[in-house]
Amino acid sequence: MRLYPPEATRPRFSRIPRALAQRWRSAFEFNGAFPATSVFVPQQAFLEICAHAESDFHNEVGGILVGKWCLDKASRSPFIVVEGVLPARHTRHGTSFLTFTQESLLALHDELEQSHPGKRMVGWFHTHPRMGVFLSEYDTWLHQHFFPESWQVALVIEPWTATGGFFIRDQDGQLDAQRYFGFCELLPAGRESVMRWQNLLPAGDGEKELTSGG
Repeated sequence: MRLYPPEATRPRFSRIPRALAQRWRSAFEFNGAFPATSVFVPQQAFLEICAHAESDFHNEVGGILVGKWCLDKASRSPFIVVEGVLPARHTRHGTSFLTFTQESLLALHDELEQSHPGKRMVGWFHTHPRMGVFLSEYDTWLHQHFFPESWQVALVIEPWTATGGFFIRDQDGQLDAQRYFGFCELLPAGRESVMRWQNLLPAGDGEKELTSGG
């Protein structure tokens, strides 16, 4: 059962901003895995996500990823832009669990409408303190039931080791709970990267080393 009104089904048509971005890859991408949707994150949104993830190193925290779903004008390739975050404030959480209650989801939807008009829930995020980057059985269930669109993503962050990754459905709509992807960091003109996660590599660097070790 979905606890918030259905998302609009039409994407925006826009040019995919690859020329403005630094691509960060996970080891899974060097082994031939390809997500159905590309993820772009402006630096300010990335720093907001990291700040919330590092607000509690002992208990899981999380929230909603806010932004827009687009199709590239030329290639018709789908992509999302994560433009902000909404921390979940009415959850039940502990060292190894985070439960989105009905109250938390309804509050998040109300906040989205009031603070980010015209934006969408492009996914959600939560932390796994001292556990690694993966989706648990409950995480997978929550994602499939409350974020069922092909372009909606799940982000997991492990704050102790400064690692993170996006779980994105493949071309067939399948979601691998152990395979995460990187993202494209949108860089303002003249600015350097603010990447903090140690498990992602810039596109083009280290590819030979990763593939030869498999």
